[in-house]
Amino acid sequence: MVRPVERDARGIIAPDVGLTRFRLDRYPPSAQVARFVDRYWVATWDLTGQDPFTQRVFAHPVVNAVLADGAFTVHGVTTRIGARTLSGAGRALGIMFRPAGFRPFAGGSMAKLRDRTLPFADVFGADAVALLAHEVTAAADPVGMAATADRFLDSQMPSQVWESEATSALVEKVAADPTFVRVDALAALCALTPRQLQRRFADHVGIGPKATIRRYRFYEAAERARGADVDWADLAAELGYSDQAHLTREFSAIVGLPPSRYARACRAG
Repeated sequence: MVRPVERDARGIIAPDVGLTRFRLDRYPPSAQVARFVDRYWVATWDLTGQDPFTQRVFAHPVVNAVLADGAFTVHGVTTRIGARTLSGAGRALGIMFRPAGFRPFAGGSMAKLRDRTLPFADVFGADAVALLAHEVTAAADPVGMAATADRFLDSQMPSQVWESEATSALVEKVAADPTFVRVDALAALCALTPRQLQRRFADHVGIGPKATIRRYRFYEAAERARGADVDWADLAAELGYSDQAHLTREFSAIVGLPPSRYARACRAG
């Protein structure tokens, strides 16, 4: 189920501040496309007469294909926080693939796309993508934008089953349970050694299982920070950190703020 951003803002840094500057709508894919796509998202903003706004994002360990400012680009899995500056008025469509969901279209290991972008046309062909971009841009509203993208992807779905589809389900187990913190336990779920799992994640996801686990564990801590006061020592234990200092170091290394300061910033926003 695709949850609205108000209930699940994982990946957006200080989301409550950003959502006063832009709107983010999410839409589920059709059943066939859902084999590989998690959701469509449409960002809409009108900052006419206002200062530009920069939103920081620590994206999910997935591929996003984004149509914005006339360019349709594929963004590989990232290993660091990125930023997008919004100005004037506009809208952007995103296709958020499932973890490992882009592997059937990539033509090779997802590790080659890590921290890289490439034109969407390189994957699906210049003529087809040009027509898609025109139709999405001409859509009357975000619902129409998402529906247009879904019809296009439905025509591109492979008929055969891919090994990466099992990897998608495995990563989503981690996403659903951020207390799942052991790589060896994850490997045991699919009868692999940790080294075999490492190779599979590099090929299908683009980053390793340990980095994936850490990513979703960070998301849980950041989401908790948006709510009521947090007992950080208890949360550190719940999420499998060695202690509160471990949580603070890892969180600070990603965001640039310790979790308690980040929580205050979210509430102030």
